[in-house]
Amino acid sequence: MSEARRWHDYQYRTIAQACDLRTLIGLARSKESDLRFFLPPPPLPPLKEDSSLEEELRYLLASLPQTELDECIQYFTSLALSESSQSLAAQKGGLWCFGGNGLPYAESFGEVPSATVEIFCLEALVKHSEIPTHCDKIEANGGLQLLQRLHQLHEDSPKIQRNIMRIIGNMALNEHLHSTIVRSGWVSILAKAMKSPYIMEASHAARTLANLDRETVQEKYQDGVYVLHPQCRTSQPIKADVLFIHGLMGAAFKTWRQQDSDQVLTEKVSGDETRYTTCWPKTWLAGDCPALRIISVEYDTSLSDWRARCPMERKSIAFRSNELLRKLRAAGIGDRPLIWVSHSMGGLLVKKMLLEASQKPEMSTIINNTRGVIFYSVPHHGTHLADYSVNVRYLLFPSLEVKELSKDSPALKVLQDDFLEFAKDRNFQVLSFVETLPTSIGSMIKLHVVPVESADLGIGDLIPVDVNHLNICKPKEKDAFLYQRTLQFIRETLAKDLEN
Repeated sequence: MSEARRWHDYQYRTIAQACDLRTLIGLARSKESDLRFFLPPPPLPPLKEDSSLEEELRYLLASLPQTELDECIQYFTSLALSESSQSLAAQKGGLWCFGGNGLPYAESFGEVPSATVEIFCLEALVKHSEIPTHCDKIEANGGLQLLQRLHQLHEDSPKIQRNIMRIIGNMALNEHLHSTIVRSGWVSILAKAMKSPYIMEASHAARTLANLDRETVQEKYQDGVYVLHPQCRTSQPIKADVLFIHGLMGAAFKTWRQQDSDQVLTEKVSGDETRYTTCWPKTWLAGDCPALRIISVEYDTSLSDWRARCPMERKSIAFRSNELLRKLRAAGIGDRPLIWVSHSMGGLLVKKMLLEASQKPEMSTIINNTRGVIFYSVPHHGTHLADYSVNVRYLLFPSLEVKELSKDSPALKVLQDDFLEFAKDRNFQVLSFVETLPTSIGSMIKLHVVPVESADLGIGDLIPVDVNHLNICKPKEKDAFLYQRTLQFIRETLAKDLEN
């Protein structure tokens, strides 16, 4: 049905009205399906008398339990509810410029003053939506319709759109809410977003629809776990997984973009992804190895901007690895042969996750199916970052991470020793790249974030590349050595699995 062509509008409308939940979701996840298969969302209920959208959002947030949330989320939930838009923006501006004038940051939030409070409320709602009982409350209190109204109002705000999609994606993890999500009209919105040329928008929609599709998808994709390929239903057998883990201050999509340069600006505008791509694993790697499921992970980003002012300490590598391991297992990581690809601190997380998994019988498939690991400038032996001034190091890494990544960090040495002991009895391949050029921090400082000796794991090949720390995982073009050597490693390491 998704391949139907040359139908009249009334025929699409007739099919759309007759579709059950499973058929509708199947069509939304089919690459060639026509958007006329999807009825527009039903009319939204009017706002309460004398109430604004911002006030309705605050009411929804206030109606949710404050239990099962860590203290940071409680703190910022109450902050979002009690402060005005202007003071919130000013506070966040002050935080970001380390005690300086927050006005420029406050002004950067956009033309709609209430957008600031809306962003804070939405980021708190993202965390609430990770708890199933809170999802029930969001649905019961009209959250699906309220979020749809916000989605319509802020079509030009990627940050607001992204957080709304995260909430709906988290709610879709609860199967008893599927019929309500479909009836409220979200599938037509998601089907349209799936066809977006913007990788982030399409990937958020793909995650939500995969969570709704219980007919062909067994895995559940929790917050921060994104399938880059295949995002639609496919007849292509998937034979192995490649998993991308970014570093500190990175993200699931932007970390893996092509290296920016003046020459590629025209290709960006033209949209030719063979010439320029905003996410090379999704475009180049998926094209070269279509039998792979390619997943990118995002961690600790939704509230990390605020946590410097939070009364609680930030998360350690050990805490993050446990959290990620649980999410990855739910996504079916370990069910197929697997290669890990990591940048900077992401490589330390990979090492920690493999060590944790080796101690847990229920995670044994992850160890048994790991075929290889790629490290892009991972500071196995620490970084000199902690030697620099307070302002510089806090610009790059929050305090706990600085301690964990410093040259004399006991935790880092234990992690390295334990991983080498673990790896010597395992049959997986390792490939490491390391930068040779310094990275500019602001206009005044250049620093070599991960020197060659720190990136030397002690096993596998170590390849120096003439780029800086940020560009070590961003190939200049598809023919560049960085990408081609990565592709070669993946093909050779998975050769037997891809043949079967």
